[in-house]
Amino acid sequence: MPATPASHAADGAAAADAVLPDPVLGTPGSSPSTEGITIEDIPTVRVHHPSDLLGTVLSLLGVVLVLMLATYAHNTTSGVAEDVQGFATFLQQILFVPVSLLEGFVILAVPVAVITELAFRRLGRQLLEGMAAALAALVLNEVARWAIETFGSAELMIGMSIRSDGRWVVTLPAYVALLVGLLTVVGPRGRRRTVTWSWNLIWFAAGVLLITAGVSLPGLIVSLLIGRVAGLGIRYLSGVQSERAYGSSLVNGVRRAGFEPVRLSRVADTTTDEVDPQRAARLDGDAAARALTRSTDHRVYELTTADGENLDLVVIDGDRQVVGMLTRLWRSLRLRGIEGRSVVSLRQAAERTALLSYAARAAGVLTPKLLSIAEADDSMLLVQERPGHAVPLSDLDDEELTDELLREIWAQLQLAHDAGIAHRSLTSDVLLVEMVVGRPVVWLTSWEQGDVASTELARRMDVTQLVAMLALRVGATRALDSAAAVVPPEHVAAIGPLLQMIALPRQTRDEMRANKKVLAELRSALVARLPEADVEPQQLVRFGARTVLTIVVPIVAIVFVITSVNVNQITSALATGDWRWTVVSFLLGLLTLLGAALAFVAFSPVKLPVWRATLVQTAATFVGLAAPAGIGPAALNLRMLTKRGVSTTLAAATVALVQVSQFVVTLGLLLVLTIVSGNNESSLPVSPAVLLVIGIAAALVASTLLVPKVRQWVLTKTMPMLRQTWPRLIEVLGQPWRLALAVGGNLLMTLGFIFAFDASLAAFGQDATLIQVALVYLAGNTAGALIPTPGGMGTIELALAGTLTSITGINPGIATSIAVLFRVATYWLRIPIGWAAMRYLQKSGEL
Repeated sequence: MPATPASHAADGAAAADAVLPDPVLGTPGSSPSTEGITIEDIPTVRVHHPSDLLGTVLSLLGVVLVLMLATYAHNTTSGVAEDVQGFATFLQQILFVPVSLLEGFVILAVPVAVITELAFRRLGRQLLEGMAAALAALVLNEVARWAIETFGSAELMIGMSIRSDGRWVVTLPAYVALLVGLLTVVGPRGRRRTVTWSWNLIWFAAGVLLITAGVSLPGLIVSLLIGRVAGLGIRYLSGVQSERAYGSSLVNGVRRAGFEPVRLSRVADTTTDEVDPQRAARLDGDAAARALTRSTDHRVYELTTADGENLDLVVIDGDRQVVGMLTRLWRSLRLRGIEGRSVVSLRQAAERTALLSYAARAAGVLTPKLLSIAEADDSMLLVQERPGHAVPLSDLDDEELTDELLREIWAQLQLAHDAGIAHRSLTSDVLLVEMVVGRPVVWLTSWEQGDVASTELARRMDVTQLVAMLALRVGATRALDSAAAVVPPEHVAAIGPLLQMIALPRQTRDEMRANKKVLAELRSALVARLPEADVEPQQLVRFGARTVLTIVVPIVAIVFVITSVNVNQITSALATGDWRWTVVSFLLGLLTLLGAALAFVAFSPVKLPVWRATLVQTAATFVGLAAPAGIGPAALNLRMLTKRGVSTTLAAATVALVQVSQFVVTLGLLLVLTIVSGNNESSLPVSPAVLLVIGIAAALVASTLLVPKVRQWVLTKTMPMLRQTWPRLIEVLGQPWRLALAVGGNLLMTLGFIFAFDASLAAFGQDATLIQVALVYLAGNTAGALIPTPGGMGTIELALAGTLTSITGINPGIATSIAVLFRVATYWLRIPIGWAAMRYLQKSGEL
């Protein structure tokens, strides 16, 4: 059977001594370093480096950042360029060739030198990839130039331009992008001499161009980054020659670790399945080795030494460390209790794995003994003992999971916790079971994600992961009983708040999604066993989608306001307006609090003083600083009812009915305004195209309800609220005065906001019809409810300004100012009053 060569160099040169046998038959290699050694492997010839993808994304973000700086920090970028250009006179004295001739030399010499070397080395594929990257960089650079000239603002065009013949000319040096794309694909500076001096020449030429004002600083940086985007993108899509240790390199690495191999057999994993599924199906290690590959995502080999030892060889590859680093960094940022330090290099990953393995063994935990570590090419090799004839817990039948085995599992984890060690990734693949003299022996493996000197929260998460994983196999009650037999009661009681999907490893989460009732059963079983246990979920996530929206939306709103404000136009509008309308807007905003209080009093099952109810609505303006729009009043209304002896269920139904009534009255008012103003309008307040889009959206929503699962989901979300509000609604309908008071209060609240917004328009000397004002206000209010930012900050201002411009045609800068004025009068100025009301209600015991 002919041998298969394994490649190690990223530049595509095959390693002459790495002759591998057939991946399955395993005949000895012909190289002296592997003579007499059976190697069964499927090497990955080309790999797609995640670092290249990360570099592409970062370069794209860099382009965006430079464009923003060129637009909004033009003085800074131009100042830097002027400082650099101060050397122009001196440079012209020492240069003995014109700048244009230098550019021509760079454009010609660099590609010719690099292409010639690649051709002499017979690296045809890399040559084609380099040319493709150069062409892609050139195209992207010209597309960027066209986009800036066509769609860019005046500030951006000036920031990216130089002054030539009395006019501004956008400068994105195409040859810089082309050469950077080519050199990025060819390889790092230290790989070849032509690459080294080519990079130096590009930097020198770019510096000369900048100093002599031949290019703008932002334009030069953008072209450089576009070249990196093209080069790294081509490298990631095409892949590069693998630098992992295979063949003789792998054998020599094992020898450096102190062992003489006679056989190396790869354990099939996802990588081998992708390269050659048919041959990978015949590469099959024992059950424990297969579990090790699943739990670590590293290469695993069954190693047989000349002394007859059967060991496991774990190979950690450097090109995989970027993924691991990003995963650990993301988890440490997002989840509480995760160690902030993240592994950033191949050697650090191996050292961390060794540290955890040694620490676990020293604590008395039964885990495979790590015998030696060595380095080979871009891989780290870990030689460790094989865990006897153990099999993973996932391979055991349910009847084999005896109480004795469960207690032994918990005993191993408790040994680690007593020494301050947390595992962090407890799944059914890291627990190996071996029967010795009729008794179960449990091995705890795969410690690379663990922590030494771990926090209490980390160890609580371990207990949570293990009890959840066992509950999937033996049931919630039995899993808790097995934990309570070994783990202290206070540690068992502490897992209640952590029984969440986010606290579980990915494998357990996938299994839990198929058995969604297990977590609920665990909480019930925990309360049944320990009635004092707290099962209210603990906040484990530092930030989620809502937090991101809360931060990002106000920032976007502020940027929008700053960039859209035209001081001259606003000053002119204010000169023609009347500041007294601002006072009117503020007073109308206060009137809405009375309207909300009247609706609340109307639906309340107990008698409420209108004055106290109004104070509660006023206090809600202060609470709204920390709660999404609409949530603050609902929470305080619920609190006021429960403090007056109303049951939680009835109070929740009342609050829900108040909110539903506000929504219904608002829609009804909009319909009435549309009908009343229809005869006086020459055209619809919205265009036919918008109505067509709304109709298509309504048709799509209606069609999705025909799908049983979608319909069931909608019913699940809406029926509980209907069941709560329906009895209260029937009761209110039987008392017409309550219904009239509720409708009147909601009308007062909605009309108060509409007229307050109309007053804000008058303050700027602007005019709009009542239906237009109502549409603008309702759009802003809806946006504040849909995107949960505190008090609707950012979302309402953006929606009000955008809708006002689109419906009335008012200048965007003035529309933004009107929206901000309306929010100041009806939201921000009420916050101090809300704080005072909140303090008064707390002192009086109302809240």
